[in-house]
Amino acid sequence: MEKFLYYNALYLIYKDLLNNHNSVIFDLYYGENMTMQEIADSEGISKSRVGSIIKNVEKKLDKYEDALKIYQKNEKLNALLNYNDLTKIKLEIEKILKGE
Repeated sequence: MEKFLYYNALYLIYKDLLNNHNSVIFDLYYGENMTMQEIADSEGISKSRVGSIIKNVEKKLDKYEDALKIYQKNEKLNALLNYNDLTKIKLEIEKILKGE
């Protein structure tokens, strides 16, 4: 389940960087929770091709996140919402902006 949520979040951040066909396949799998066989049937491609596209998109999303770290920064910023100490919040935001 954690993998599912992680890739769904990455997809929402980076989907505009994917080509349309791969984006549709990935969204059907992660967003619409369709099986690979259901996607294959609806798109007129093989189940193995669907699996290949999903794996390739996962690799691309990982590559984008490794380079840009938008998901990671969002997670850190969301965690700061629980802090009450403004000085600590400021220090943590400075670390995030510096890429630490």
